[in-house]
Amino acid sequence: MAKKLFIKTYGCQMNVYDSARMADVLAPLGYASVDTAEDADMVILNTCHIREKAAEKVFSDLGRLRPLKERKERLGGNMVLAVAGCVAQAEGAEILRRAPYVDIVLGPQTYHRLPEMIARAARAASSEVKSGRGVIDTDFPVEPKFDFLPDPGVSGPSAYLSVQEGCDKFCTFCVVPYTRGAEFSRPAADVLAEARHLVAQGAREIVLLGQNVNAYHGQAPKSRAGSARVWGLGRLMLEAAGIEGLSRLRYTTSHPADMDDDLIRAHAEVPAVMPFLHLPVQSGSDSVLAAMNRRYTADDYRRIADKLRKVLPDMALASDFIVGFPGESRADFEATLKLVEDVGFAQAYSFKFSPRPGTPAAAMEQQIAENEKAARLAELRALIERSQAAFNARFAGKTVAVLFDRKGSRANQLAGRSPHMQAVHAAAPDSLFGAIAQVEVERTAVNSLTGRIGPHPAPEARAGAAA
Repeated sequence: MAKKLFIKTYGCQMNVYDSARMADVLAPLGYASVDTAEDADMVILNTCHIREKAAEKVFSDLGRLRPLKERKERLGGNMVLAVAGCVAQAEGAEILRRAPYVDIVLGPQTYHRLPEMIARAARAASSEVKSGRGVIDTDFPVEPKFDFLPDPGVSGPSAYLSVQEGCDKFCTFCVVPYTRGAEFSRPAADVLAEARHLVAQGAREIVLLGQNVNAYHGQAPKSRAGSARVWGLGRLMLEAAGIEGLSRLRYTTSHPADMDDDLIRAHAEVPAVMPFLHLPVQSGSDSVLAAMNRRYTADDYRRIADKLRKVLPDMALASDFIVGFPGESRADFEATLKLVEDVGFAQAYSFKFSPRPGTPAAAMEQQIAENEKAARLAELRALIERSQAAFNARFAGKTVAVLFDRKGSRANQLAGRSPHMQAVHAAAPDSLFGAIAQVEVERTAVNSLTGRIGPHPAPEARAGAAA
């Protein structure tokens, strides 16, 4: 009988990818994924340390899981409870201290050792000593382990593919270098082999993932005579775009300091590379950017936006913003508002600064009062909403090519993404799931487009984005 596995995933796309890899690693042990933790034989919380109060949310979930685990043990069974991801990496010992019923704590670069950890936890559970038996593995390997496990296939027309791990930037507010380790890029041949497999399994779109994905510097395939020894992300996407059956390429998340000309050219010259870029800026103030250790100025960011739109006028830019960083004055905040107005973002995420233990920003003076941070965040979000609404309004009456990848909220409706990453809803038969179809936009909103299926077949990639 198959054992039941439930994974709760917090945070970013990298965690979504990592959760899928953990399920792959556990499949040979007889674990099959289920949708709830009730009666599961193993529960994994794959955590993220980026958002505010991340650790407390994990402990809250652990508290809810404890009765389920204890009930199963009273009935003679067992539930293996594991905490994975960035909170596990940063606070592994604290997790075992506060929640000694947790069986396994593992960092983001030790997923391939899960079978070994399960065996160790089982041995510990069968011993006479029942308290403090949790297995912890948060060591950084010399090189991150990327397992390519082709058997399970993909679950939809869009698939994630991890190409890069870690970050060397050490932004003062960020825990990623401490929880994910130093930058490491997969060899290009390995990435391309996995991409071919994903397409063979039904993926039409591949999203290349990394903590700092545009810093990719993977070893070139050895068979390429005269080729550069190391490929950047632009060259990697050029090669991936040649895979038969692959219609769309995206990548996330990027750092402005690593946005080179080869990557900008890829957006202009490779049709499969979508006209959308998530490029976090965090602030429009040079003094705040310096305090964040972001390694660029607001005008540097504007120049990148100008370069992109020079080669691709319809380029959609998305970003992240932090308001209320220590020392941020009203003038600094207004510089952020000015940047939003100048660039015109299609999407953006914005957050109040919240100190992460162990990061330099947590110890900085001139912390901003919570009520002031909340007021600035509301003002920024209102401006971002206007920017998003204006971008989407440009598509009213236009035709967009939509990759339908999920059911809509209404009966007989499908939803998907345009080349510009807009959510699009349309009445459509189930036979169009996984297909790219033309949608004539009838209504636009801040966060989505709604339309009807057009009379003409859709192109395979970018064409038809705003016909």
